[in-house]
Amino acid sequence: MQSLPSMLDSQIAHLENLAILLDKELHLISSRNAEELMALLTEKERALDSIQSIDSEIKHHYHAQLSAEERPDDVQERLDKAQKSLEQCQYLTQINQKAVEQGQLRLTHLRNLMLEVRAKESLTYDKKGKPSGGKLGSGISA
Repeated sequence: MQSLPSMLDSQIAHLENLAILLDKELHLISSRNAEELMALLTEKERALDSIQSIDSEIKHHYHAQLSAEERPDDVQERLDKAQKSLEQCQYLTQINQKAVEQGQLRLTHLRNLMLEVRAKESLTYDKKGKPSGGKLGSGISA
């Protein structure tokens, strides 16, 4: 059975690894590399599962030490460091979220531009010289 300080050290290492993965994720979002991004997301999911399982163990040991009223000072330092790492990961996640939203906005804008160009290509002019929508497949009248 691991001690609380060693579990906290392990948690800090997992959080630092998650921060590295989040940084890679931002790069892949920017470069629009879908295949590598999907592989990274699988790796990120495993890292989050590890963090969650260690977190539940830490919670159990932490409450046990609180009831026994024995909490070394180094535990609080490690808790603070883990909290800072967690906040860094949350910040990086927000940045990645904004990057994805910006990418979606760019795609929507591009789609709208393409639809606009397509609509302009089908314009014709009426008898007064004003643009009007083209009539595809109009028959010949005699």
